Amino acid sequence: MAKFRKKPVIIEAIQFTEERAWKSFLDKEFIWPEKKRFHASGDYNPDNKTIYRAWVSIVTLEGTMQADLGDWIICGVKGEFYPCKPDIFAATYEPAD
Repeated sequence: MAKFRKKPVIIEAIQFTEERAWKSFLDKEFIWPEKKRFHASGDYNPDNKTIYRAWVSIVTLEGTMQADLGDWIICGVKGEFYPCKPDIFAATYEPAD
């Protein structure tokens, strides 16, 4: 068996936070800055600002996937989008700045 290292690649990513969820509920979609619009859904109470569950549907190369509240949405090297759990994101990526 051979070992391989992942090539260093700069990606764009945005986290689906509660603040972004509320904006998505109002706009009826989650908007990737100037690029792509995703369908946002959730169970929430606007009167007391409680989110019970929120998610964004993302069409990926492998089919439609779901990004839950707290997940990262990544734009890959070829412009493809996919969700990533926070612990995997933290283990795989670091700020490029």
